[in-house]
Amino acid sequence: MRDTTWPEVIIGRQAERRELDHLLQSKSSELLAVYGRRRVGKTFLIRQHYRQQMTFEASGIHGVSLRQQLESFGIGLEKWFPQSRRGIPASWMEAFHWLQTNLEASNRRKTKQVLFFDEFPWFASQRSGFLSAFEWFWNSFASRRPDLIVVICGSAAAWMIRKVIQSRGGLHNRVTQRLRLLPFSLKETKEYLAHRRVILDPFQIAQVYMGIGGIPHYLNLVRPGMSAAQILQQTCLAKTAPLRDEYQHLYAALFNNYHLHEAIVATLAKSQTGLSREKLLLQAKLNSGGGVSTALEELIAAGFVSAMPAFGNRAKETTYYLSDEFSHFYWTWMVQSRNGLSWADVSNSRRWASWCGYAFESLCRKHINAIKIALGISAVETSVSAWRYQPSQHSDDEGTQIDLLIDRADRCIHLCEMKFSQNPFIVDKRGFSDLARKQRVFQLRTASKKTLFLTMITANGLKPSSYSEQIPCQIELTDLFQTNG
Repeated sequence: MRDTTWPEVIIGRQAERRELDHLLQSKSSELLAVYGRRRVGKTFLIRQHYRQQMTFEASGIHGVSLRQQLESFGIGLEKWFPQSRRGIPASWMEAFHWLQTNLEASNRRKTKQVLFFDEFPWFASQRSGFLSAFEWFWNSFASRRPDLIVVICGSAAAWMIRKVIQSRGGLHNRVTQRLRLLPFSLKETKEYLAHRRVILDPFQIAQVYMGIGGIPHYLNLVRPGMSAAQILQQTCLAKTAPLRDEYQHLYAALFNNYHLHEAIVATLAKSQTGLSREKLLLQAKLNSGGGVSTALEELIAAGFVSAMPAFGNRAKETTYYLSDEFSHFYWTWMVQSRNGLSWADVSNSRRWASWCGYAFESLCRKHINAIKIALGISAVETSVSAWRYQPSQHSDDEGTQIDLLIDRADRCIHLCEMKFSQNPFIVDKRGFSDLARKQRVFQLRTASKKTLFLTMITANGLKPSSYSEQIPCQIELTDLFQTNG
């Protein structure tokens, strides 16, 4: 039985769709684990891409009883197998036995059949017996059927990694393929909006992206005929905005003890330069124990936080950034919008400029591949890092920080400076002197023998001047739209 009402168009996701097609050609059974943050489009991708092969689908329900989960599963069996035994399975072992019986009774196909278990972690409530029953189903039946693709999908990315991909139990080394679904890139965002007849220039699209990110569910709220300012006002800040209460459910639906995750996110949202682990704990008033390491790992796995290694891979100097655009927008603007906030009024303020600066830097870090292509070094092995120098209290040296370094295997390093402005960015004498100082301090303190290239990444290019001419590598926002990531 197949639902014919699913949309027919998948925007972007070309690499992911190639992986899904590859599984269809496999001569053996496949267990695919799909994970990624909430609202990123995992369910839509699997349903739509495998719509012709879908044989069974069930979805976990958040926070309900075991009996309700089993009842939902039983209803699913009746839907997909009309001749199925009716009723509520007494246990997960019985539920999977019923599924196996129905699959055995149906005629085998020459092509693959897909079994889709959505929101997989929500099935596995404490003492439910779900995981052990699923392990039995896979190991004793599904893995022996060369015509089956079993897809397990979940928004709790860290849970999926820990309990399934890195399982030491019955699912140990059983996952044959994994697929992490990330938010849309700028290129995919442009394509998605255009498909919805929302036509905006790159500068406007970037502002929308910096506010709500490349989350398909959020972008689906955008209506044609609006500017970026209007879009952010209507989706996030207005009293009836559809995303007005999104943050209150975002982390609670993904993590146990989510208040710890929210404390980390709220602290990182206040920093414009990222924080070391030590400073993060200090500012969030958290102990080094208490599950902080686990919470950080879970936030990174889900894509809300990114960890940038320090130049030279000094682990203790890793910098943590809030990389989820919507969470940063929430803490910067939405917490104050309860009494009314006009995006048009604040869009020319200093605070707006500060927010744009951080958000644009985050956008650039997510599009490193596009930056490498624009630099002509896509085939060169590179490592990406950050670097900061903090002099001692008694030193006359000035501290400095470089938020993005691209270290090339051909003995060159790009020292990247990222600037977001509505007009071509002006590099004056003072600005160029500061860039030259950063380069000089970096070379002195790291003793690097590599060639250093000052690299400017801007929204609208550099205004021609005698100083801009001395910056050898210049990248514009439009370059970031040329490829995914």
